[in-house]
Amino acid sequence: MSSDATTATTTGATGATALDGDQQELPPHGLGVSLPPADARAKTEGTFPYASDLWAEGLLWAALLRSPHPHARIVSIDTTAAAEMPGVRAVVTHADVPGEATYGRTVADRPVFASELVRHHGEAIAAVAADHPDTARLAAAAIAVEYEILEPVTDPEKAFAAPALHPDGNLIRHIPLRFGDAEAAGEVVVEGLYRIGRQDPAPIGAEAGLAVPRPDGGVEIYTASTDPHTDRDLAAACFGLAPDQVKVVVTGVPGATGDREDPGFQIPLGLLALRTGCPVKLTATREESFLGHAHRHPTLLRYRHHADAEGRLVKVEAQILLDAGAYADASSESLAAAVSFACGPYVVPHAFIEGWAVRTNNPPSGHVRGEGAMQVCAAYEAQMDKLAAKLGLDPADLRLRNVLATGDILPTGQTVTCPAPVAELLSAVRDFPLPALPLDTPEDDWLLPGGPEGAGEPGAVRRGVGYALGMVHMLGAEGADEVSTATVKVQDGVATVICSAVDTGSGFTTLARQIVQETLGIDEVHVAGVDTDQPPAGPATHGRHTWVSGGAVERAAKMVRTQLLQPLAHKFGMSTELLQITDGKITSYDGVLSTTVTEAMDGKELWATAQCRPHPTEPLDDSGQGDAFVGLAFCAIRAVVDVDIELGSVRVVEMAVAQDVGRVLNPAQLATRIEAGITQGVGAALTENLRTARGLVRHPDLTGYALPTSLDAPDIRIVKLVEERDVVAPFGAKAASAVPVVTSPAAVASAVRAATGRPVNRLPIRPQAAVAVPNS
Repeated sequence: MSSDATTATTTGATGATALDGDQQELPPHGLGVSLPPADARAKTEGTFPYASDLWAEGLLWAALLRSPHPHARIVSIDTTAAAEMPGVRAVVTHADVPGEATYGRTVADRPVFASELVRHHGEAIAAVAADHPDTARLAAAAIAVEYEILEPVTDPEKAFAAPALHPDGNLIRHIPLRFGDAEAAGEVVVEGLYRIGRQDPAPIGAEAGLAVPRPDGGVEIYTASTDPHTDRDLAAACFGLAPDQVKVVVTGVPGATGDREDPGFQIPLGLLALRTGCPVKLTATREESFLGHAHRHPTLLRYRHHADAEGRLVKVEAQILLDAGAYADASSESLAAAVSFACGPYVVPHAFIEGWAVRTNNPPSGHVRGEGAMQVCAAYEAQMDKLAAKLGLDPADLRLRNVLATGDILPTGQTVTCPAPVAELLSAVRDFPLPALPLDTPEDDWLLPGGPEGAGEPGAVRRGVGYALGMVHMLGAEGADEVSTATVKVQDGVATVICSAVDTGSGFTTLARQIVQETLGIDEVHVAGVDTDQPPAGPATHGRHTWVSGGAVERAAKMVRTQLLQPLAHKFGMSTELLQITDGKITSYDGVLSTTVTEAMDGKELWATAQCRPHPTEPLDDSGQGDAFVGLAFCAIRAVVDVDIELGSVRVVEMAVAQDVGRVLNPAQLATRIEAGITQGVGAALTENLRTARGLVRHPDLTGYALPTSLDAPDIRIVKLVEERDVVAPFGAKAASAVPVVTSPAAVASAVRAATGRPVNRLPIRPQAAVAVPNS
């Protein structure tokens, strides 16, 4: 791979990937090679232990009673009939919570069980443990709850004046960003109103857990948590126990693009185990998952862009309103990202952004890949298309005149110190050859929207090409203490990594193996399972574990390397820097010393523990100013779509992507992450929207919620990977999967605009929005 860029092609979501022609010449292990995941075979053969597969002697089954109303006052709860059913072992409500009655990762505002008010459809009211899962479900249904139905607040714009839905009020956070001169104005002005729908993370595999009581009065919870230490602390506070009396053990995680397991069912599960003294298991139905866990924030955005006659941006004004649903969750963080990146990866001398996150009676919102950044990307890129049309400029050329670079200043006042090769990324996708038209390849007629048996006519199909530039922040923001701890042990030629970083599909466990292989020259490396007896590593979000947990593993491995080499260096009168480890052999610079790692170990056990903590950040101040982010990552995507301008059906033909990755650590794994991110973004652009009617979730299942399938996935062409290393990041690598999710919906919308002449101001794109205007 070249040091500045890597050219790659991907044949599609189901095709093979080759990041360059030199891959076969790389060493068999270590960083920079496509080391396969250690659990790949187990997952393929169906032997990988997911939470839904867990079992324990004397197992009981749990079920939750959830509210059928989005907003109601609870008049009474009668559990008598449920408790008297044969086989029922326990029924718990809000009155049975021994500790804190509410929980939350940032604000403890969400009740374990609703007590006085129900604030969203599907909120937990009670939980049951029984000898059989059917008995548990029947008992939950037998709980009699009398409700006084209240008018739900479902319009976030009306939440400001509506009666308070929560003791903390309806406003979660307001960020007014002020940057530059408020009186500045451009010669050309464009405005727009945009709406982003509610995307569900739709985790693969059932959300499930098993709680086992301990003899000391504590409890162990086995679940696919993505942040086990936080989940432990939340659960312990609700149980009225010390944190060391609660243990969270992470079972096999079947992929996650947000918070994988909702603590809203982990806590009732633990309560039932403590109440019954028996192991209790809960496997959520898909409907329960849709109702209970957090979704992407539905967002309303108003924009006004000012530019001069040559198309250079002068000022951006925006109002951003995030619908948090009933509780705060991650809304404050999401709003900070939305406001900070509201202008996109462009140089904007003057910016005035107002951002709000409000409570409503809609389903809860929270962590989903690229939260905040994805919504504003769709809006600011629509504005760039409008500017290009008004000025008569090519959309890519307009963007190139305004792109951000290293040394520029964000509207938050923070200087971009990391590599920001935005112009290089955009030029790469613009210059990449376009795919052939269907007329040139008649055998591909079936790929037209609707297919050969569809209702549409080939003559009504128009092709559109659109562009989008996106950016995300890495790690936590606004003063979050980003730290991770790892231990590396070596004995008998085998290395073991102990780190509580959860691999949610990001490939951390594979990366940890590669780091130790690279540093110690040991081929056999195992990564221990994760539980809360280990030091905390933090949540699996924003590329954290590649940076902080990977950095901790590297530091620990280097400390072990020093322990290994020091005796040899002392014996031969040289420094350890003059020794190198390659393919399990230790050699000196002059060839005098040559031995194997196994011989140097001589039966000893070596180990070291290390931490990685990036440089600190600071909260945004009252004007939205501050160095709030550790690092940034960028992406450019060119989308090619075919649109039936009579029916409004859309097929994404190709997505060409160029991405700022810092350094390629595992080529195949990186390509997979980019492909997955783009496909998730295509879903947000065209099909994914968890619809509600007056707060009630409509069709909370995978028939009513349309996830993209392999037939919907476009050809994905990885045009360029810019490997300009971020010097403050371990290995120089950047987060890979969030930024294509952020960028791809905007690119698809841009291409549909180009094909139809319609403004396309809503995601997902509805068919009526893709019907072309006359004479377009």
